[in-house]
Amino acid sequence: MKRRNFIKTTAIASSIAIMPILNSCKNMVSGRIRSAHIGVGGMGMEDLKAMSSHPSVDVTALCDVDSNYLDVAHKMFPNAKVYKDYRVMLKELENEIDAVVISTPDHTHAPASLMAMEMNKAVYCQKPLTHHVTEARAMQKMAKDRNLITQMGIQVHSFYDYKLATLLIQSGIIGKVSTVHAWSPKNWGFDGAAPEGSDPVPNHLDWNLWLGTSPERQYKEGHYHPMNWRKVLDYGCGTLGDMGVHIFDTPYNALDLDVPNTIKTECRQPTGFGFPEKNVVTYEFPGTKYTTENFKWIWYDGEGAPTQHEDLMLPNNEKLHDQGAMFIGEKGNLYLPHFQLMPKLIIDGKFEDMDVSKFNLEEPIRDYGTEAPKHYHQFVDACLGKDECTAPFSYASRLTETILLGVIAQRFPNRTLHWDSKNAKFAEEEANTFLDAPYRDF
Repeated sequence: MKRRNFIKTTAIASSIAIMPILNSCKNMVSGRIRSAHIGVGGMGMEDLKAMSSHPSVDVTALCDVDSNYLDVAHKMFPNAKVYKDYRVMLKELENEIDAVVISTPDHTHAPASLMAMEMNKAVYCQKPLTHHVTEARAMQKMAKDRNLITQMGIQVHSFYDYKLATLLIQSGIIGKVSTVHAWSPKNWGFDGAAPEGSDPVPNHLDWNLWLGTSPERQYKEGHYHPMNWRKVLDYGCGTLGDMGVHIFDTPYNALDLDVPNTIKTECRQPTGFGFPEKNVVTYEFPGTKYTTENFKWIWYDGEGAPTQHEDLMLPNNEKLHDQGAMFIGEKGNLYLPHFQLMPKLIIDGKFEDMDVSKFNLEEPIRDYGTEAPKHYHQFVDACLGKDECTAPFSYASRLTETILLGVIAQRFPNRTLHWDSKNAKFAEEEANTFLDAPYRDF
């Protein structure tokens, strides 16, 4: 089935609700949220721990295609029902769960999320929100049409330093921003050829369910599950789709950006299998009240990133943090290392002190284990009518679309692509092929 056909079907379904849904968590009267978790290994386990640490959450169901992960999670929550197929879980427990947490590889984010939202469930979905642009728009539409509580899993969005940087930029501390540089030396790319042959599928893994809607491929140990799927076009979104979401989140939010007008990526020629190991992605955006008329964002990833640039020279010969962002403004620069590090103001080549007391933020917490659950708890509290999500799909879909446009541009090295946001297509017709892909029946 074509993704566009699947998405069209779910979009139509989302528009025929009998009446507006005021809150997607139906069990509010008891003050409890019954959660179902799709993917409980790796980041899924971290999501499970953080979400269940909220005192109002009852972990009701656990799902994973890898029985090893599922067994560990089930020992933690022995009363939860267990499944290996999320479709079976959602159908059987439609009336027994309120919220669904999706922590799978990227290619399963949209199929699982859309199915859950079609059942009017609140959804917490890991970043990037989707694997394809059409999916991001479909999830945004369904969440809006059904008035669902949603949150994308970018937990640092709720950290002190990122909230502070947003307030500083919007206060005009460096004036209008003309450029943002952002970088990560991580390498979720693979410049080699696709592996040949196949290996026996481990007994604990259901390979068909792991592939899900993605194309049929033979299992090859060490190349896909559990760790390296981010490097492969069919399953992940490369370093840009992983760390780019985290690091671009604050500039995107602070500058009130929408989607870009143009995208250009400097990288190797496409291989059809893996993402490039090194990328420089340049976006040009429409201006906002916080930016100059023509605003540019430049992303660097891969070993040695970023490349040397005068905008990235720090005072006192200080070494640039290995990951972070630099805002270039009319009156100075704001340097934001990633993560749990204070933003730094640079004026005329010198670090300057900042009075942040006027923002009335809580004191910063430098412990990830304490700070990370805030983003998850915000989602639960929103389901209970006590808070609002700060990374709902209305926001997350636009950020994800922006990221994914850069991912697509990696297939057209050193070529500027022009994005028509209103009609959701490129001026370069050949690039539109990669806005979606076929869904495999499985």
